[in-house]
Amino acid sequence: MSNPSFLKSLFLISGAILGFLGVILGAFASHRLKQTISPEQLISFETGVRYQMYHALALILTGLLIHVFRGNFLDFAGICFLSGTLLFSGSIYLLVLKNWKFLWPITPLGGVILIIGWFLLILRFVTQKLTI
Repeated sequence: MSNPSFLKSLFLISGAILGFLGVILGAFASHRLKQTISPEQLISFETGVRYQMYHALALILTGLLIHVFRGNFLDFAGICFLSGTLLFSGSIYLLVLKNWKFLWPITPLGGVILIIGWFLLILRFVTQKLTI
């Protein structure tokens, strides 16, 4: 695919930014948002934050391993983690905060992309020996 150094930087920086924003959004939900939205909306928002944090860590892991496990599976896994997180969590945030109901199909699409990312990560791990 692309330059491993570029992808490593993209995944590490994106993962760190998503983690940073996840902490901020989690605090916002706990301290401010819960006063203005329904309990169901709060649960949805917290789900978006939780999945954002999981995949921030997955992106950091992918960035760290990109030079160890060379190949397209890992590249595409990282791209899936990044795009899937933006679609899944981002659509949840907009559904809760802006009530943009037209975005509801984006949430499951983002979830499917995240699942594909995990599957690609599994493929990379089982098709090449660990050489750390």
